[in-house]
Amino acid sequence: MFVSVALFFASALLFLLLFQNRRAKDFPPGPRAIPVFGNLLQLNLESPLADMEKLAKRYGNVYSLFIGARPMVVINGVQALKESLGRQRCFLLGETKKPNGQSCRSTHAPGVVLADFGPCWRDHRRFGLMILRNFGLGKRSMEQRILGEIHTVIKVLDESVGKAMDPHLLFHNAASNVICQVLFAKQFDYDDEFMTFFVSLFHETSKIINGRWGMIYDSIPMVRSLPLPFQKAFRMFKAAHERRLQMLAESKQTRVPGKPRHFIDCYLDELDKACASLTVNRRDEDSTFSEDQLCALILDLHFAGTDTSANTLLSAFLYLTNYPRTQERCQREIDTVLDGKDQVSFEDRHKMPYVQAVIHEIQRKANTVPLSVFHCTTEDTELMGYSIPKGTIIIPNLCSAMVEEGQWKSHHEFHPENFLNDQGEFVKPEAFMPFSIGPRTCLGEGLARMELFLILVTLLRKFRFIWPEDAGEPDFVPVFGTTQTPKPYRMKVQLRGADMKNPNQTSSSNCD
Repeated sequence: MFVSVALFFASALLFLLLFQNRRAKDFPPGPRAIPVFGNLLQLNLESPLADMEKLAKRYGNVYSLFIGARPMVVINGVQALKESLGRQRCFLLGETKKPNGQSCRSTHAPGVVLADFGPCWRDHRRFGLMILRNFGLGKRSMEQRILGEIHTVIKVLDESVGKAMDPHLLFHNAASNVICQVLFAKQFDYDDEFMTFFVSLFHETSKIINGRWGMIYDSIPMVRSLPLPFQKAFRMFKAAHERRLQMLAESKQTRVPGKPRHFIDCYLDELDKACASLTVNRRDEDSTFSEDQLCALILDLHFAGTDTSANTLLSAFLYLTNYPRTQERCQREIDTVLDGKDQVSFEDRHKMPYVQAVIHEIQRKANTVPLSVFHCTTEDTELMGYSIPKGTIIIPNLCSAMVEEGQWKSHHEFHPENFLNDQGEFVKPEAFMPFSIGPRTCLGEGLARMELFLILVTLLRKFRFIWPEDAGEPDFVPVFGTTQTPKPYRMKVQLRGADMKNPNQTSSSNCD
C-alpha cells in the first residue's frame, strides 16, 4: 500500500515537473499555471473580464496567462494599448495560429480580419476600404441606403406601438441588410431564409469562438474531435461558406465585366486583372486575390457589418429605456436641430453634441468587442520594460481603457458627460477605443458610426421607448463573446405624438 501511494505521488510530481509552464526571464508576470490547463481554471469562462481586471490590479497593465501550454500577454490600460497597438510590431495571428477557437472561423482563406500582416492583409484592407468608399461610405448615397432600411425598422415598430416588443433580431436584420446592399446589391425580407441563417450564424458563433468552449478547444487538443459546442461553429461556418460560393456562382453568371453592381463584381474585376498578367500559363504569383479569399472577405465584412452595430443598438435602447431623462434630452436636441427637415443627415451630428455624447457613452458601456481580435508579435520586442518573444499571442483588453480610472469623469457609471467639456461641446477622450487603434483599426468603423447616428436619431425623433413596468430590474451585464450582446429584454414603444398628449407618463425605471 505504501509503495503504491509513493509511486502515485512520485508520478504526479514527475508530471508536474515535466509539463509545468515556465515564464522566461523578463517575460510579463502572471498567476502560476498548472499543467495542461494553464490558467484556464482560474478564469470564469462565462466571462473572464472581471478576472482579467483583478489580475491587472495584481500584476500590472502588462501580464501573462497560459491558455493550455500557450503563453499569452494581456495588454491593459490606455498607455500600454497605445504603445503596443499603435506600432507595427504586434499584428493579427495567421490562419495556422489562431487562438481561442478562432481557427473555426475560416478553413479556406484568412480574409482580412484574421490575415497575417503582409501583402495579403495590406491588399485586401486597401481594397475593402476603396470599395466601401466607392459604394458611398461617408457620402450621401450610403446615408440613403441606411435611411431606406430605417423605414423598414419603423414599419416593424409601428406594429408594436403600445405594446412591449423584443428588439433582439430587429437591429441585426437592419444592419445586415445595409451591408448586404454593398456586398450583393440585395435587400432581404427579415424572415427570408438567407437573412435568418446569417443572423443566427453571427449571433451563435460569436459566443462560441471567444467563450468557454473556444478556450477549451484551444487549451486541450485531445477534446477537439469530441461532439462539443465548437463543432457546431465548424458546421455553421462550413454551411456559410457553401452559401457564399452559391452567391459567387450566381454573380459570375450574370455579371458584365467592368460594370460592377456590388462588392463581388468589383472583386471579380480585380481577379480578371490578375488573370490578365498570366505568363507562361502561370498566374502572377504576386497576386493575393482568389475566390477563396473573396469568400472569406465577404464573411468578414458581413459579420463585422452586422454584429457589432446591432449589438451596440441593442445596448443603446437598453440604456435609453432605463435613463428616460437622457432619452428626453436627446429628443429635445433632435427636435431643435431637425426642425423643418424631413430627415436627418450624418452632417447634423456636428450640431448635436449631447446626442453624440450619449452615443459614445453607450459604446463605452456596451463594450461590444472587449478583447478586440488577438494579435501576435512578428519579432522579438520590448513593451513596458518586458521582453516578449516573436510569435507570442497578444490580447488587447480594450475594455480596460473604457473603464480606466483617471481617464473618465465617471468611469463605472453611465454618464454621457464623459464626452462633454465644460462648455457642453462634444469631446472624445483618447481612452475611447471601441474600434481598436493603430493600423488594424476596424475596417467598418465609418459605416458603424453612420448607422448608429442615423438609426438612433431617426427612431428617437418618432418614438419614445419605455422600460415595461413588469420587466423587473434591468441587467446591464452583457453576454460575453467575440462581440458582447445585452441579455434578452423587452421594451415598450410609444409614438411621440401620444407622448406629448400625456407628458406625465414616465418609465418604470428610475436609473436617472
